[in-house]
Amino acid sequence: MDSFSEPYTRRGDDISLPTIRADIAALEAQHKASGIPLSGRVIHVCHYLPVTATLHARSSTTTTESNGVLSPPPTPPADGSPPPKVDVKIDLDPEVEEAKWTIAPRYGHAAMISGIQSLSATHEQLIVGWTGDILSAASSSPTSSSTPSSAPPSSQPITTEHVKADGISTKDREAMEKALGAYQNQDSEEGEGKGRIGYVPVWLDDKVAHGHYDGYCKQTLWPLFHYLLWQDVATEYASADAHYPYYESANAAFARRIAEVYQPGDLIWVHDYHLLLLPRLVREAVPDAVLGLFVHTPFPSSEIFRCLPRRKEILDGMLGANLICFQLTRVLADIFLLPALRLHLRARMRPACPSIDCEGRAVSVMHCPVGVDAVRVGRDVQRPGIKDKLEALRQLYEGKKIVVGRDKLDVVKGVLQKLRAFEKLLQDYPEWIGKVVMIQVTSPALTDSPKLERVVSELVAHINGEYGSLDFIPVHHYHQTLKKDEFYALLSVADLAVITPLRDGMNTTSMEFVIAQNNASFSDAEGKDAGGKHSPLVLSEFMGISKNMEDALLVNPWNLGDVAAAINTGLLMSPAEKARRQANLYKVVTTHTSHTWAAVLVKALLGQVDGQGQARSTPYIERGELVRWYAHAGREGGGKRLFLLDYDGTLAPIVKTPSMAVPSPSTLEALERLSADPRNVVYIISGRDGAFLEQHLGHLRNVGFSAEHGGFVRERGSAEWVNFTENLDMEWMGEVLEIFKYYTERTAGSHIEMKKSSVTWHYRGSDPEWGLFQCRQCQDLLENNLVNKRPIEVLVGKKNLEVRPIAVNKGEIVKRILYKNPDAEFIFCAGDDKTDEDMFRSLLLFPPGTTEVVMPAPMSVTLVEGDAPPVKLAIRSEAVFTTAVGHSSKRTLASWHVTAPQEVVDHMLDLVGGSREGGAKL
Repeated sequence: MDSFSEPYTRRGDDISLPTIRADIAALEAQHKASGIPLSGRVIHVCHYLPVTATLHARSSTTTTESNGVLSPPPTPPADGSPPPKVDVKIDLDPEVEEAKWTIAPRYGHAAMISGIQSLSATHEQLIVGWTGDILSAASSSPTSSSTPSSAPPSSQPITTEHVKADGISTKDREAMEKALGAYQNQDSEEGEGKGRIGYVPVWLDDKVAHGHYDGYCKQTLWPLFHYLLWQDVATEYASADAHYPYYESANAAFARRIAEVYQPGDLIWVHDYHLLLLPRLVREAVPDAVLGLFVHTPFPSSEIFRCLPRRKEILDGMLGANLICFQLTRVLADIFLLPALRLHLRARMRPACPSIDCEGRAVSVMHCPVGVDAVRVGRDVQRPGIKDKLEALRQLYEGKKIVVGRDKLDVVKGVLQKLRAFEKLLQDYPEWIGKVVMIQVTSPALTDSPKLERVVSELVAHINGEYGSLDFIPVHHYHQTLKKDEFYALLSVADLAVITPLRDGMNTTSMEFVIAQNNASFSDAEGKDAGGKHSPLVLSEFMGISKNMEDALLVNPWNLGDVAAAINTGLLMSPAEKARRQANLYKVVTTHTSHTWAAVLVKALLGQVDGQGQARSTPYIERGELVRWYAHAGREGGGKRLFLLDYDGTLAPIVKTPSMAVPSPSTLEALERLSADPRNVVYIISGRDGAFLEQHLGHLRNVGFSAEHGGFVRERGSAEWVNFTENLDMEWMGEVLEIFKYYTERTAGSHIEMKKSSVTWHYRGSDPEWGLFQCRQCQDLLENNLVNKRPIEVLVGKKNLEVRPIAVNKGEIVKRILYKNPDAEFIFCAGDDKTDEDMFRSLLLFPPGTTEVVMPAPMSVTLVEGDAPPVKLAIRSEAVFTTAVGHSSKRTLASWHVTAPQEVVDHMLDLVGGSREGGAKL
């Protein structure tokens, strides 16, 4: 089952939360009917818990005074910024059993938290996150209760300071977890499953916590993911690797905590770039976990990403997930495939969504932009205090068009480029001088940038000096955090919003602007309510939501002339055009909400736990069982033993140059010793042509061969090849060859391998990005123009594209060998790639409840010999050892796995008493 047949795009504008929830319920019912365990719980792993914790205790010692007198609180800075954190040691009164904790909401990431809260209507939610800095409030008369509260305790705290994490005892930590267990967010929506959200704190040493977040996350990853290198934003010498040990330690602490709380059947969602190593670490601790990774930030191109010294560790960590989801469009999801290719991982494109084959385990990649809580925003826009502020703004700027911008003062938010574009507007369209004002609000960023603030102030002064007058100031810049009433009043009164970051994931202001423009009440010239203002929106095309908001005026923020022209277009837009665009935007914003986003994530992750997915998790082959059934078949009067083996990736490792994949001495020894026993029937079933097999293995007279995926067979003891394609229409080969020649000429390093029954185009020697792109183009051309006309199929392999007859495959040859040897009592079949799945499928002989098999004559027999009767097989299901080479979670129909080709050879040597490579034996 493929849950991605309908990607989350603008085509889903009619998406509804009840519909998604119904789909989720249907998927869960289907899984439970198949015997797949589901706990009904979703674990969300975030950098922070969405709450703050304050510890209240009677202070017996402090670090500031030795005589027990409490030091006065630090004097607040003159600029109004919060006072610096002071580390203190808090000791509880021995008579007080538990600390008093105050739990309160942490503000920020409102859309993500809103989405998680909405899921509690249908599923239990568990949020795992760092505690954040613990505050201490030393009170004169503490209580012993640990009951959480969203307000301070009855006794007024004397001071509030930061407590070092290593100074909090185990008992106090347990008291905090109890307080978290009783906490209920008073701001959560009615009817959204209050009480079904649990909080699991991750305790980090202060040095690790801040080295992780303030260090590696903010100084290395955040700039890189926004297309900046660390030296571009650092004020002094910066090392991209200095804080990596803290990043690694923090991710490991999260993994340990998840392993403690995980229950079989849980779904796990890891959120954002703070925890990119976590999927791999969780996979190692809980191999069967169903885990998704949502990246809220942009993701850089491979040319940028490859600059990261720890690129491999980061990418390997991400690829531990079953599903990686991006904020941005599918184009970005495709971009993510490219760094994987650079690291020599196998990547392939499925029809519905891209996926990466990592160590044999397919990792799906999709996109799903986050929305806002449209109901809550719509309600906030109607707050009583907004209307007065709105009218005050209208009167203040009466007779002028108001252009609004609100951004963090950050390099990537494009404030400088926006101001220069506004200056360009006044240059190119001088009729607007005196008639339009820009109100630009910049809120302080997490890391202050005095240089950027100075440059912005200088540019504002320049524009006002050049185009302003005594009665007209074109740009009003406010560097402050607005109150909610002021913010929504500003969005509601605007004639145009300009939101043009240079690179961004989610931007809530644009969606809040659409809702404010639709819901705010305006009076017309006669004083009647005219409804929403429906002002247009200028939006950067480099935002994660831009493709969903195509009715905005999309611009390249670096092209100042185009931005200026878009502002002019928006200001002159007719009321009818405004209403049309606003209606479309409002539909998108109110349907693609934070609630539907969260529900889509659960639905997508459930698509990773279908029955087939469970079957893909294969155990390592049991040597004892293998030896026991091999010996059972070798008893006196026993039947034959079949060995059906792929070559490349199974008996020999994959190499860059196919001609160099020669068998090792131990491989030749194993084949020779196995085939020397007359009861052993050994076949090598390969995609190679007969000439290669003859050259390297032809001297093994007791080994049978199948070449070109079953197109030709050389029986044991024979020198003749039987052609199974001579009765098939093979005229298609000339057409395919011409197509492959076209792509070979345009793809340096690629070549064509012409076989008697198939044609293969190899691009292993090409640039990995260009080769994959050309492979997709060629595959599309073949499937849309040739496959529906000819009896052929297209196979995407490891850096190659193969076309073969649809009636010829390895599975048919396996059926032929089994039909010819119905007395076989032992089967060992090994392979490593998609073509070998045909072999494994053909050996799924026993439907549920059956113990005996009667096999009809397969096509590979009737093509050569004509009609033949069915035969009864002697094989038992326990004696069939289908074995995939690769990771245990590899998508396969095989029942067992080994991790490398040499292990296949070693197991064969064990059966005949030979020595393993290096002399070791099991």
